Amino acid sequence: MDIHRSRFVPYPPSAINALAFSHTQPSQGGNDPASLRLAVGRANGNIEIWNPAEGAWLQERVFTGGKDRSVEGLTWIQEPSETNEQGKTVPGKLRLFSIGYSSTVTEWDLATGLPARHSDGNHSEVWCIAAQPLTQNTKRQSGNSGLNERQDLVAGCADGTLVLLSTEDNDLRFTKFLSRSTTKRARVLSVTYKDRNTLLAGFADSTIRVYNTRNGQVVRTISLGSGPPGGPKEILVWKIKCLANGDFVSGDSTGDIRIYEGRNYSQLQRISGHEADILDLAVSQDGTTIFSGGMDRRTCIYTSKKTKGNRAEDWRKVEHKRFHEHDVKALASYEGRKLNVVVSGGIDTQPIVFPLRRFGLEHSRSLSCLPHEPPLASAIEARLMVSWWNCELRLWHVKDQEEGAEKPKVVARVALQGDENITSVSITHDGNLLAVSTASEVKLFQIIRRNPATGPAFRIRKLTMPTSFGGRLVRLTANGKWLAIVTCDNSVHLVRIIRSDDASERPRVVPRSLYLRRISRESRHPDNQHNQLGLYDRSITHADFAADGTTFATADLAGYIDTWLIEGHEDLTAPEVDVAEASSSSESGDESDEDDESSQERVTLLGQRWIRNPSGHLLPRLDSIPLLLAFQPVPEDSLRREPNGNPAVHPTRGNPHPHSHDLPDTEQHLLVVSAQHHLHHFEVLAGRLSDWSRRNPPSSYPARYRQLDGAAKGCLWDISENKQRLWLYGEKWLFMFDLSRDLALSQPTEPSEKANDGQNGTSILKKRKRELGSSGAGGLATQKDLPVTKMRKFDIGKIDESSSSSWIDLNNARRGDESDEEVEDTNNVLASLRRSAADMNAPHADDSIINGDVAREDDTVSGEEENRRPEPWWHTFKYRPILGIVPISVESQPLEVILVERPTWDLDLPPRFVGSHEKEVA
Repeated sequence: MDIHRSRFVPYPPSAINALAFSHTQPSQGGNDPASLRLAVGRANGNIEIWNPAEGAWLQERVFTGGKDRSVEGLTWIQEPSETNEQGKTVPGKLRLFSIGYSSTVTEWDLATGLPARHSDGNHSEVWCIAAQPLTQNTKRQSGNSGLNERQDLVAGCADGTLVLLSTEDNDLRFTKFLSRSTTKRARVLSVTYKDRNTLLAGFADSTIRVYNTRNGQVVRTISLGSGPPGGPKEILVWKIKCLANGDFVSGDSTGDIRIYEGRNYSQLQRISGHEADILDLAVSQDGTTIFSGGMDRRTCIYTSKKTKGNRAEDWRKVEHKRFHEHDVKALASYEGRKLNVVVSGGIDTQPIVFPLRRFGLEHSRSLSCLPHEPPLASAIEARLMVSWWNCELRLWHVKDQEEGAEKPKVVARVALQGDENITSVSITHDGNLLAVSTASEVKLFQIIRRNPATGPAFRIRKLTMPTSFGGRLVRLTANGKWLAIVTCDNSVHLVRIIRSDDASERPRVVPRSLYLRRISRESRHPDNQHNQLGLYDRSITHADFAADGTTFATADLAGYIDTWLIEGHEDLTAPEVDVAEASSSSESGDESDEDDESSQERVTLLGQRWIRNPSGHLLPRLDSIPLLLAFQPVPEDSLRREPNGNPAVHPTRGNPHPHSHDLPDTEQHLLVVSAQHHLHHFEVLAGRLSDWSRRNPPSSYPARYRQLDGAAKGCLWDISENKQRLWLYGEKWLFMFDLSRDLALSQPTEPSEKANDGQNGTSILKKRKRELGSSGAGGLATQKDLPVTKMRKFDIGKIDESSSSSWIDLNNARRGDESDEEVEDTNNVLASLRRSAADMNAPHADDSIINGDVAREDDTVSGEEENRRPEPWWHTFKYRPILGIVPISVESQPLEVILVERPTWDLDLPPRFVGSHEKEVA
């Protein structure tokens, strides 16, 4: 593969302003809830939804923002629990709210990724927001359960106003003012609930005020005094957090944390932990550990030395670390049975995950600041590449080696009108059509290549689109005849584009779109209807067309795959739009699962219509979240030659709307990679796994591939007569599989050998589990990185040469659990049988059986040749971090691609704080 390694493509990641976990504690059974999510709010208005996935940390969705928008605060609430018809308690749904430099509090629809409702009021900008804690009573009070369990919101404003918002009846509306603006108009910088009826608010006038939310009275005003000499007189209380025993802690602009007694609101202790402002705090569930992050890039940890009764005393600063290169603006913590982590973020755009209980014993882990879906697309026949971010799009032209090794240059720029950020972009292989989608609309452009002597080499012309809805995903076929639009409400539409052979002629869009129905799975899995995230799991995240444009597939977060096929042949003499009423028994297995108007009619465009794949229901549900979906290219010689129009199809009196029912007969192979890095290679028309996927189970994957901790972002295909190579890539790795060859199966060994066999797949998995930490952050720290963790006790009066003593583990930390479940060998046995059957069906099998002597000689030679052959896989960690990889040429051999890197040190960041002991390097 010929790689153009480039860092010229701009992509400015945005700073992290807010972090929030959907749950604050485990469920009633003590397990971590399956609906646990982390929301990350950025300065460009985007909200990222991350799934911890037991330490895998997958970016599932991105709720796009817009121009001049910023997310400054996030909070989750949970609706009251309900009892279903079977008498089971169903947890309430989760709701997400955000604020940002305006007087509006926004609630987000988790299924669509769009704002569900807003709450405006007669107050100034909202600076902070907090949710009322859940009730601690396990038993509901009769007639008052909904009031007890409902979580209201409180918002602090720039003029000193505190606003109480009600979330009752799945709504968001103003309830009352808890406090009005004073003459000083001191800003409310932080709010938190001490209990369900007591509110703590930190102001910009060196005070903390305690409010009774039932009557709005000020219970207590706590003064922090004046600022240090030489600085501002006012102290800014940036954050307040409550501890489990009722005490609370504050972080302010002096770099100090202050611990207060929760009964009489007196200050217990003051610790100087930072050289600049403390911007956020996080506390452990038992209230014995505090984390702070500030402008000096430090993340500090404080613990209580002892407990007296139920009250922690003698707080001290244990240590501090610098996980970030700039200000630490946000912290969020979750402490459960398996997952117990703290996540921090700031101006350097990268979330950092570090352990909570085992801080110092396990490493931290940095999450990607780049989007999971690469913001890159290419036109391989025109050597064009498209890159986009926010509302801007750029078109790059890459010259081949014969034209010279000139740096790729920008040939066109597009700035979309409106405030919405770009959600998806697609371009045809010839580079003539470009589709761009936002949350409000889908735009189609024509790229015209002109003579450079007369002006710019490329000209972009906007085309008229009949659709009025926005899109989350857009996909164009390679020939540009069909455009697929996945809307924000997860409905799939297809648009027909009429093109001529003349590239300069304006293409035309057929005014009617096709609606594709997905298979309804709610009846098969009724629990999904009562999921805490609602229809969030059915959100479509991946879509792709086959190379010949006859098959279309989508995948959602629940792991379901839907496929559609094109029926009939293109007939330019047929009506552009032919609408007929659907018969009672739908044709070609296209049963209707939805009772709407579109299901009562059949739409044919130029003699073709799209139907659901008759074998699509046979495709299994994935074991985890899909990371990517792509069709394998098909050689042109294996494609069916389509007839001119639809022969033998003529309207009659009994059938006024004739239609050809011919379906594609060329098998399409679909690759779907799950979050567990399993390669699912499907035969779409047959509705089953391909022979390669059946012969190569996950237990046969290379150990280096199974040890990857980064999610797969995309793939490339290098298909020719003598090779079928699949290139997978993540943010920090690049892996190749040769699908024309089988992987080596791991051989079962004796139990005594497994512990020492480093090449065995089972022992590698166990070793990997021992290396990983149990908190959900990074791996275990090495012994040299740990403090003193063991001691040995002697009796002073009985020390002699014969005395013996044993080491005592102070931390009693759990090491590798030798009782981990081993990988079963069933898949290997099945794979061996399938490979044997494939060898028996090979053309040379009979000759080998007939002549035994020749067979033995051939086996010896083939074994030696097999040992000399390279492995059917290859990998490298040379390129990082990878924004995306796209092919740039279709005729070159080997494959020619552009690999775009965006290193963090190349980010354009504002000036940072420099401490007294530091020296800023220019």
